Amino acid sequence: MDLPKKVVVREVALRDGLQIEDPIPLSAKLEMLEAIVATGVREIEATAFVSPSKVPALADAPELAAALASFDPGIDFSALVASPNGAKRAIAAGLRSIEYVVSAADGHSRANVGRSTAEATAQIAEIVAIAHDSDTSVEVIIATAWDCPFDGPTSPQRVLEVADAACAAGADRLAIADTIGTTTPKRVTDLIAALRPRIGGVPLGAHFHNTRGAGLASAWAAVTAGVTRLDASVGGLGGCPFAPGASGNIATEDLVYLLRDSDIDVDVDLTAAIAAAEVARRAVGHELPSALLRAGDRILS
Repeated sequence: MDLPKKVVVREVALRDGLQIEDPIPLSAKLEMLEAIVATGVREIEATAFVSPSKVPALADAPELAAALASFDPGIDFSALVASPNGAKRAIAAGLRSIEYVVSAADGHSRANVGRSTAEATAQIAEIVAIAHDSDTSVEVIIATAWDCPFDGPTSPQRVLEVADAACAAGADRLAIADTIGTTTPKRVTDLIAALRPRIGGVPLGAHFHNTRGAGLASAWAAVTAGVTRLDASVGGLGGCPFAPGASGNIATEDLVYLLRDSDIDVDVDLTAAIAAAEVARRAVGHELPSALLRAGDRILS
């Protein structure tokens, strides 16, 4: 089996991790951010510029964005947006990397952003143009890429159509997301195999939830299929507030443990990631699903 020499982990605890939680103070988020930066990770999804009424946990996006200037300029901080206006707000706040999410399923798309998949897809070109005019990169994340909590299984063709539109618009990167944690390894490799001929050289990432215990297995399947960018959240914090039953991103420390012991390089220190998960646990005030947070590393110091 040919495995990549390195996998880039994007830390998403501050956005995807917190969006389902009760709001916490900006000071607590910055404490989390400091702990996450200490892991060595080079890509961090810091917040989202979305409706504060729909996602109150991220209502302080402008304030958090302003604080990013005090951190290592070599870290690629990004923000998720759900509309052209959100893209403008993120860029005005200083972000130079954004993600635009399009759900491949109409049911989730309407619950998440109040638009059908076709309507959300139609906005990709405008968002890419807004971003590129300001020297900002755009990643299109295709949510509910395998299943939707409202519509059931997602047809791969719907994912391919969103990917086609993203590539035609000039998106810089793509990612496929298992929003409700239902996919399994074969479904992952099948979808990646269908996508590869359609996207050319556009980099492909993946985002998995461990809701049903298959998140790490699905991430491994993606890696074996050539994906070298994966999202993860310290402690396994997170879930989608607009997808019933969705919970538990794959934990950063669990993913790093798996990759490290498979001789795949990652820019994340495992001990520091476990420490960051503990900071996240204290910030939200409840236990988190991370296995490494409970059991620790097998390599004893």
